Amino acid sequence: MIVLKVNKEDEYLYQGKRKRLVEQLKEKGITNQNVLNAILKIPRHLFFDQSTERPALLDHAYSDKALKIGAGQTISHPFTVAFQTEKLEIAKGDKILEIGTGCGYQTAVLLEMGAKVFSVERQKELYDKTKIFLPLLGYKGAKLVYGDGYKGMPQFAPFHKIIVTAAAPYIPQDLLAQLCVGGILVIPLGEGEEQVMNVIVKRSETEFDKKTFGKFKFVPMLQNKN
Repeated sequence: MIVLKVNKEDEYLYQGKRKRLVEQLKEKGITNQNVLNAILKIPRHLFFDQSTERPALLDHAYSDKALKIGAGQTISHPFTVAFQTEKLEIAKGDKILEIGTGCGYQTAVLLEMGAKVFSVERQKELYDKTKIFLPLLGYKGAKLVYGDGYKGMPQFAPFHKIIVTAAAPYIPQDLLAQLCVGGILVIPLGEGEEQVMNVIVKRSETEFDKKTFGKFKFVPMLQNKN
């Protein structure tokens, strides 16, 4: 059972921490105000394991760090979340496919920006937690599915934007096929300790533009759900 441990004093404290985080993200180059507003609003400290007291971990909730969320997975650095989201160029009402729901933090950012979110999670433990947790926090609009992210969600395609939040060894062709013409795919590529962020724009059914944007660190993207 998930229990949200919130009180007014804590929320006041965390609001201040979120403001400082947003200022740090601005200093690192994030300029999209809608992205910054979403991060300012979302209580990141609640996206960790709430079943036990973990004050040391909660102290780092608004640092620009990736932190463990269970099942061998992590919640991405706030800068990474902001960077990927900014590169999606989200417009309100965009239909977005997220590969790697995780704890739901990135999902919440997309929802805050007015997107229609369809999200796939490969880890059953995280899927089971997050499908309950997000509605408890007030985020009820996402379609969450337990499945293989390499396959996407063909039953709900096409998508205006696709975001991959795990390290992929290659660009899955199924994801390119499910992207609208004119749509954007943001995906970290690489099998080593670091990956290169790729932003791909689908110009036609057979033509794509690709740009790269520096190195990041992600957990591997898993395949073949049993």
